[in-house]
Amino acid sequence: MDDAQERAFGFSGNWREYAPIAFTNLLLMIVTLGIYRFWAVTRTRQYLWSRSRFIDAQLEWTGTGKELLIGFVLVAILFGIPFLVLQFGVQALALQGHAGAALLVSFAASMLILYLTGLARYRALRYRLSRTYWHGIRGGSDDSGWSYGWSYIWKNAVGSLALGLMIPWSMMSLWDERWNKLSFGPFPFQAAGDHNATFKRFLLFYLLPILAIVFVFIAGGVFLSGASKHEKPQMGPELAIGVFILGFLIVIGIYIILGLVALAYYAKFFREAVKGLSLSDLNFHFDARTKDWFLLLLGDAVLVICTLGIGSIFLGYRHWKFLVTYMNASGEIDLEALTQSTTREPKQGEGLLDALDIGAF
Repeated sequence: MDDAQERAFGFSGNWREYAPIAFTNLLLMIVTLGIYRFWAVTRTRQYLWSRSRFIDAQLEWTGTGKELLIGFVLVAILFGIPFLVLQFGVQALALQGHAGAALLVSFAASMLILYLTGLARYRALRYRLSRTYWHGIRGGSDDSGWSYGWSYIWKNAVGSLALGLMIPWSMMSLWDERWNKLSFGPFPFQAAGDHNATFKRFLLFYLLPILAIVFVFIAGGVFLSGASKHEKPQMGPELAIGVFILGFLIVIGIYIILGLVALAYYAKFFREAVKGLSLSDLNFHFDARTKDWFLLLLGDAVLVICTLGIGSIFLGYRHWKFLVTYMNASGEIDLEALTQSTTREPKQGEGLLDALDIGAF
């Protein structure tokens, strides 16, 4: 599958075609004070899925806005109220002089939030697969994700060991665990990403701040030693302004370089993660390099800034197109063996992901 026409995935959408949907969604969300967003997400996904081809057929999104709304309301009731009570309880304990108890409760709340974050990520993926159809077949899982929530806690904790050097392992292990719990039709996904392949880029990202600090100290030492050689070292206004501007540019430069290195690491991570993913005799690939991710994010920034924020309604379209355009697969799948999934279908949508404000399109 070398040229674009032979790629397993293809996208035939057009931003001009999508624009009426995007602007209508924005208007209705404003009029309904944001309540329409659940139906807006549904309309957007219906369009994007219908313009996305996998091998010989288009995808189909069957989720509803009502499912997303119910999921959000249930989570707001079951988790929102207890969290408010917990927040005020911690403040009351601190004011009454029970600092130790307040600290303990805060730690427990942090662990609970981390657990729910992992649970939300898994359940959102399970829900999206269960509402995605191809050749009339859907995906899903019978695993509720409760155990994945615990894995999210301890694997993130392990990732922080050795001063954070285990983070590549933690990220890849959690990715693999999510996908290994899922299936499409009768076939289970198999994920075995190689975190070692991403370690060099992570190490560069890890060491860059340390190298920057060393550089600043050395540069400062050289400057001070040079100034001490003069009999009456004085820093006038012009020199002070120059030093300030230079320092400011150095800091900005460090942040830019750090961001680019982080992007390079994530681009490599995503390629390796998808590379380790398979379904039956299909092996998936993701071809986007760091430059492609950079151009995507740069385009996002330009679009949002130049339109004073209105262009953000097209970000979901851009990101989905990017994903489908660079996704590929090799191998074959037996359509005769592709029977309907027998997994349970979630009754609610991605409420937990929305409630924790960690949802991605």
